[in-house]
Amino acid sequence: MAEISPVWKDIDLSDPKSLARVITRVENNADGSRQWLASLLQRDKTPVVGITGPPGAGKSTLVNGLVQYYLSKGLKIAVLAVDPTSPFNMGALLGDRIRMAQHYTNPNVFIRSLATRGSLGGVSAKTIEITDILKAAGFDIIFIETVGVGQSEIEIAGIADTTVLVLVPEAGDDIQNMKSGIMEIADIFVVNKADRPGSDLFKANLAKILHQKPASSWNPPIIATIASENTGIEALAEAIEAHQKSDHTSSRKIYLMAEKAYQLIQSGRMKDIDRKKLAEDIKAEMKAGNFNLYAFVEEEEGRDRH
Repeated sequence: MAEISPVWKDIDLSDPKSLARVITRVENNADGSRQWLASLLQRDKTPVVGITGPPGAGKSTLVNGLVQYYLSKGLKIAVLAVDPTSPFNMGALLGDRIRMAQHYTNPNVFIRSLATRGSLGGVSAKTIEITDILKAAGFDIIFIETVGVGQSEIEIAGIADTTVLVLVPEAGDDIQNMKSGIMEIADIFVVNKADRPGSDLFKANLAKILHQKPASSWNPPIIATIASENTGIEALAEAIEAHQKSDHTSSRKIYLMAEKAYQLIQSGRMKDIDRKKLAEDIKAEMKAGNFNLYAFVEEEEGRDRH
């Protein structure tokens, strides 16, 4: 392994400002970042909980309630909010840190928004790297809230030890049309806004669908919550803790590591691809006329091979 550059030495991960700075450097692929990551002390026992689901399901409010619950237990919590990325400036669009403003100055809470940076789902390779930094920083539990579109629900299962799928009663018949993959990866189902009409029927239909799944060492529970009123938060935390202790979680560790390795290798091989330069090159060729996307891609791939 290459020697770590002096600028990466003596980083105090226990200091929030220092932690924030080093995360920014890793996000931006600063020179030496991969070597520094390779030197990190791995804390695989830190539970990572993925919170996913469609927009408007109340995921941020739910995470806010869970943060409050674990703070009451004297724990240190990190929240990584994976935001959709603007295709124009590659920045995060959502304001999760503003939504969780009440915890922002708490020394036992670290909240960070992360842009997906073009990932097809809501999770990028940077999510893996930053999660490992947060583990090394000594947090007791880490929450990753995904944007809940595309393949993000399935991608989060490759990173989180426990995946929580948040739904609302209004989903109604849509539950029948959900991708089977999403139903398979959820370890815990949450029916949020459970005070709304149709909640009981929705839960019953969801239970019927789950009953059709093959038997396994873990049967996903359905937790009813009203996150805005802090109702059901303790029951959800207990379900998360039960899943963390189950054999099912242990048996997935190798799969989780393989998935992380795949995403990191893929990211490493793509690191020299500059999307802004691609846009400029395409603009120039389109202006010249006779632009063909596939010929353009083949030419770019040929340059990479050489």
